[in-house]
Amino acid sequence: MAARSAALAGERAAEARKARELIAAFVAEAVARRLPTTALRAQGYGGRARYRTGLTGWYLNQARTVAIGVDGNYYVLGVPRSFLARLVGVRLQPQEPRLTIGVGGPDGESMSLKDLLDKQLL
Repeated sequence: MAARSAALAGERAAEARKARELIAAFVAEAVARRLPTTALRAQGYGGRARYRTGLTGWYLNQARTVAIGVDGNYYVLGVPRSFLARLVGVRLQPQEPRLTIGVGGPDGESMSLKDLLDKQLL
């Protein structure tokens, strides 16, 4: 069991490393092309409330649930709803990127990170 866990952790680390390389290349290209950035806003679970994050970058999907910051980090923008967050905003922590976004999500829709990044550069 421990060997399987170690193997899975190794696979996840390799996947995150490849995803970070794709993201770094995207950020370099986006900056070189002067691709416009936007203030990233987190979305409360349930979808109604939006909160300031203090981050800027590029949304990767239409639902605006994942984004790449100008800092080169990958962010998941779903957060618990909070009245205080409406006033002061939220502080997001970068997440480990995956090569496929949306795997295991409630809508069953997943997409390649590379495809999402390439779409932003069009």
